Amino acid sequence: MTSLLSRANICAAIGFVILLAGCQHADKHLKSPTDCTEIEKGMNLSHSIKMLNLLSDAFSQKCYATVIEYATKAQSEFRHKTFSTLKETASIFLPDGTLTDYVLESYERGFLSVLLAASYLNLQKVEDAKVELRRLDHELFTPLYNYGEDPVNILLSAVLWEHLGEMGEARVDWHRLRDPARSLKNLDGPIRSFADLRVSRIDEGRPLETGWRIYGIGQFPAIEWDLQFTGSDNGYFLVKPKEQFLPACSSPTGLRISTQSWFEKVAMRHNNAYHPLLNMQSWIRLPIGIMYSLVPVAAGAGLAVGGCMADASISGGRGGVLCELSIRGGIVLMSKAPQVLKGALEPDLRHWERIPAAFVVTRAAQLKEEQCAPNVPSSQVITILRNNVTGANPPS
Repeated sequence: MTSLLSRANICAAIGFVILLAGCQHADKHLKSPTDCTEIEKGMNLSHSIKMLNLLSDAFSQKCYATVIEYATKAQSEFRHKTFSTLKETASIFLPDGTLTDYVLESYERGFLSVLLAASYLNLQKVEDAKVELRRLDHELFTPLYNYGEDPVNILLSAVLWEHLGEMGEARVDWHRLRDPARSLKNLDGPIRSFADLRVSRIDEGRPLETGWRIYGIGQFPAIEWDLQFTGSDNGYFLVKPKEQFLPACSSPTGLRISTQSWFEKVAMRHNNAYHPLLNMQSWIRLPIGIMYSLVPVAAGAGLAVGGCMADASISGGRGGVLCELSIRGGIVLMSKAPQVLKGALEPDLRHWERIPAAFVVTRAAQLKEEQCAPNVPSSQVITILRNNVTGANPPS
């Protein structure tokens, strides 16, 4: 019986730790704040994902000064990976990311610059907006812990530069989309064709259309994962969005691009070519997770055998209700093994949650007039750039 109690205590302790760690990864669907003061009260650098989500709320509520103040802090505080031998070693025994601070992905650093540039434009600070757009270009190519350019931020940068009348800067970004580098080789055809038209108009010196508008559409889908030990060439995680992304679309007046490339950055975190350390930790964590999963199996078997032995001694070898209950309880304990294994191996999929599922850039006067604009509720539309924001558009 002492052995049974010891095993049960071990099982309970490990289960509690894994459950506690899992709670830190749980999605918190909290009601969005409704005013700038309430948003500022919730800003806390110790809670990176919550702060990023509040920055989205601040922009949608037109709290541009708040965005400028706290997005700048987020860029600085969540930019670099701080390595700690103790934390990195201890994290092997817990779900990934439980002990380590969150580091911004490159697309998140880029989108922070986009929101900052748009906020400055809304406050009529054109030169400050240009500074942020130049920083965006730097963020996309800086070889930090999380690195890599992405087509979404490049597109937004191109449109914002055109809005500011900086055609040379805009051409650089349109050219990147037209002739993508290796990291963007899978870029959709409509995007490349649209970018080719923009480059041609700039090179030919033709009058460029004015009145760009940028809209964020929908909500970035939740991410789900499972274990996949076969058919995977790098790691054992199967990561996928709960909802499919919209395909790319182009029209005479605009373009739609999804944020699927942003999802792919999250999904590939444990790829050896992207993060060798995370990949190595995930493989080291595998046998530890298997060992954890054996605890409820052993505890369940011990409970069943011990209960039946105790029942036999009490009932004179005939067996009875206690044995039956012990077997049922043991089976329940053993059935928890897959959950314990999955909980121990849970990957770090933290990300900026309140971001659009797609962007629409258009010269149409209203979003509903754009052919590539999906029919979504107004509550799922965020305006990044309006035509009445002061810029330096060239005459048409």
